[in-house]
Amino acid sequence: MNVDGLIERVLERSVAGAEVPGSPPLLGRAIRHSVFPGGARVRPKLCVAITAACGEGRGMEASAGAGAALELMHCASLVHDDLPAFDGAATRRGKPSVHTAFGEPIAVLAGDGLIVMAFETLLRECRSAPEVLAPLMSILIEAVGTPRGIVAGQAWESESAIDLSAYHQAKTGALFVAASMSGAAAAGLDPAPWRALGERLGEAYQVADDLRDVLLSDEELGKPAGQDASLLRPNAVQNFGVAGAITRLKGLIAGASDSIPDCAGAPMLREIVQGQAARLMPQSLLRQVA
Repeated sequence: MNVDGLIERVLERSVAGAEVPGSPPLLGRAIRHSVFPGGARVRPKLCVAITAACGEGRGMEASAGAGAALELMHCASLVHDDLPAFDGAATRRGKPSVHTAFGEPIAVLAGDGLIVMAFETLLRECRSAPEVLAPLMSILIEAVGTPRGIVAGQAWESESAIDLSAYHQAKTGALFVAASMSGAAAAGLDPAPWRALGERLGEAYQVADDLRDVLLSDEELGKPAGQDASLLRPNAVQNFGVAGAITRLKGLIAGASDSIPDCAGAPMLREIVQGQAARLMPQSLLRQVA
């Protein structure tokens, strides 16, 4: 099965809905700009991989819908994160951020539209599997709102005292937890045992992002570097030092691999986790601390 193609087709169906006659064309273009070309699509790929690993062929359409919904939420969070009210980032994924390309009002509305689109996507793609819709919707809601979702994660940046663990769990971890739990739920399994995998992967991605922010250039990142220091944001390197942050990252990856529940596809999932480790710790980054 071509997982990449499956996810991209769902995303294309969703984004095309914002480009129909009668819709504001600038808003449609801004939404497309934020979703395509995408990043690594890590969250939806994780979701679909877990369904494939433990679903015995069941739930793949629902899983792709859940994964695409999470990706749309992720894109919405990036659009809002880049706004002048937050990071004021001029670039994202190596191209102009949405507010840079289309203006701040359209960027705010594009982010809002992507959030609504995510729920619409989940509803549409689960039509053939209504029995999994309720658990998938509950997982998505928890990942987005308060007290532990991405909205709460963004809100921590406006607090005078930031709880680093709660900030990281909400800002980055929430969508990884949702991806791992949704993958199991789409296959008809209890999603609870899959939470730990998402938590550890989410924290690993945040630590890696903190390292990249400190060690890599704007060109290497595809977005402004050094944002945490300039905006006085908490950062794992600030807490642990570079070597300590790398040690923590390696421990989180090992913990993620160990937390995978027993299932037929567990060896394949461990390979995926190790592959992500190589992506998170590229040689160009490690050479700087050797």
